[in-house]
Amino acid sequence: MIMEKIEKLGFNNWFNDKVDLSKTDFSITRVISVNKNSFVVSNGEKDIYAELTGKFLFNTDSALDLPTVGDFVYAQLFDDDTLAIIQDIFPRKSLLKRKAAGKKIDYQLIAANIDIAIIMQAFDSNFNIRRLERYLVIINDNNITPLILLSKSDLISPEEAEEKKKQILEILPDAKIFSFSNNNLSDIENIKSLFTPHKTYCLLGSSGVGKTTLLNNLIHQDLYKTQPIREKDDRGKHTTTRRELIILENEAIIIDNPGMRELGIISSESGISSTFSEIDDLSDECRYKDCTHTVEAGCAVLEALKRGEISEERYENFLKLYKESKYNEMSYVEKRQKDKKWGKFFNSAMKDIKNRKDNYK
Repeated sequence: MIMEKIEKLGFNNWFNDKVDLSKTDFSITRVISVNKNSFVVSNGEKDIYAELTGKFLFNTDSALDLPTVGDFVYAQLFDDDTLAIIQDIFPRKSLLKRKAAGKKIDYQLIAANIDIAIIMQAFDSNFNIRRLERYLVIINDNNITPLILLSKSDLISPEEAEEKKKQILEILPDAKIFSFSNNNLSDIENIKSLFTPHKTYCLLGSSGVGKTTLLNNLIHQDLYKTQPIREKDDRGKHTTTRRELIILENEAIIIDNPGMRELGIISSESGISSTFSEIDDLSDECRYKDCTHTVEAGCAVLEALKRGEISEERYENFLKLYKESKYNEMSYVEKRQKDKKWGKFFNSAMKDIKNRKDNYK
């Protein structure tokens, strides 16, 4: 039987089937906020400050092993349910992740157990098909359903808005696309109708597209600060500094995210194949199985490019994202191998120290 308290947090039959019967002494909670190594979890009744056990941290090999917003976790509750100690993470239905920002080669978790990912772009200089493809790669990598919201519709004519929607449909024919203005109450009501109770949605998009304003409109409160757009480049300042899980009036669940100016792709081959499905299909017709789609004779992708069936911009973005993903994946594997070698060296050194101490006794 599904625990009624956390059903409103999205705990459904999929998770109920994954319950570990050896952990029945622990409470099942959902991570609703993350700030470095401290967390806030909810049991469906109250929000509880949470920490990881020392053993959990010691056994963590990668960022992928740590809890993120949206995770269901086993927790031990203390002090009249005012403190939680996270013992383990539930199996994940999905996991949104990207390469860590900057030169660091590692994963950064965005959110877990997402049903629908909302990509927000604005009808200004923020509108960018190539950036949209980048978001679609990380979404498709986990078979998450995309939903596209185009904000600031009051800035352009209906005809211009339709033209931009057509550009999206050219790369994603089955896309669900909705345009709106945060200044239009009717538009906000239409957006509200898109949310289904107990489903988990994740808001994705660059700073300045209006995610925070939309969230405030959806919850009818100014709980989240907004900041003005820089006139010189239409970019917004970061207003959300940590990921948070919010429940709407109809019990739909939204995870808000900081605006991401850097969205690195790592180990996302399935996401790239799904996002560029026409290129993936054509690759089966290439003369060589290991075709790179760059210089080979008999390359079906290059032939389609010559015929104009694939745009130059889309082809170049496909190559860019594929090379980026492969490079980051190789770098990550090399980093993990170095970490493991260092771990073995450290353990060996500690044993030698212990043996020398024992010999002195």
